[in-house]
Amino acid sequence: MRKLALTLIAAALVVPAMPPLSAAINAQSRDATMQTLAYGSDDAQTLDYWPGASLDAPLVVFVHGGGWKRGDKTMMRRSAKLEHWQALGYAVASIDYRLVPDFTVEQQGADVAAALAFLRQRAATLHFDTGRIALIGHSAGAHLVALVGTDPQYFRGAGLPMDAVAGIIPLDGAAYDVPDQMDENARLMGNTYRQAFGTDPARQRALSPTLHAAAPNAPEFLILHVQREDGTRQSGELGAALRRAGTPATVQGFSGRGLRGHRAINRDLGEADYPATAVVDAFLARIFAR
Repeated sequence: MRKLALTLIAAALVVPAMPPLSAAINAQSRDATMQTLAYGSDDAQTLDYWPGASLDAPLVVFVHGGGWKRGDKTMMRRSAKLEHWQALGYAVASIDYRLVPDFTVEQQGADVAAALAFLRQRAATLHFDTGRIALIGHSAGAHLVALVGTDPQYFRGAGLPMDAVAGIIPLDGAAYDVPDQMDENARLMGNTYRQAFGTDPARQRALSPTLHAAAPNAPEFLILHVQREDGTRQSGELGAALRRAGTPATVQGFSGRGLRGHRAINRDLGEADYPATAVVDAFLARIFAR
């Protein structure tokens, strides 16, 4: 009994492992600097904003994925991306947009452009350099940033020129050529694509960044993908179409297959040992140095 009692006392005195105090303080500090701002009248038209390290910091604007029908801006909070970009001194914005089926992909593109215009109009008070903005999106967000970077109607509708951003980084998107994507994935994700893009071939083509790659475009693209057959092919075709139009576009693949790899390029970006981190860092440093 004495031995059992001592064991129970010892167990009660074990303190659960806690994260390092410095990490907890850093996370709290990041949260304390965040502002949530409305760029439109709908509840979904909001963004989170974290200031940079200087009054003229570069700005990274991130567009979440989720099949055009789910996901939200809070996916950025406490992510490796946020911590890493803040460590580099960048300001960061993560935007929400209105979701399918209540709203259309066309309205989502308009929301991305409107959020960017909202930020640029407030650069003096938010303290970032309007000449150094990068637009990055993952999955459905990759499609949206590629769409607004190739089809001028979206930036034009928000009162923006096509060089309102210095560069665009789509992360493992695939719906750059919508009709081709729907044919390729009719069984796997047919319902998602039909919900987003409908069945009208003309509308599908109108929402295809690759088919809008003739100039004018955003100044430069870095198109990243993992080893999914559709994503690899469509990323390559988008890059080739942009280059034919005279727009610099680099396409690079990384390890990772299926949904696991698709998630990893978003989740692990910013981790020092994730290969895409260094590639994105170099691209951002170069376009922000112009």
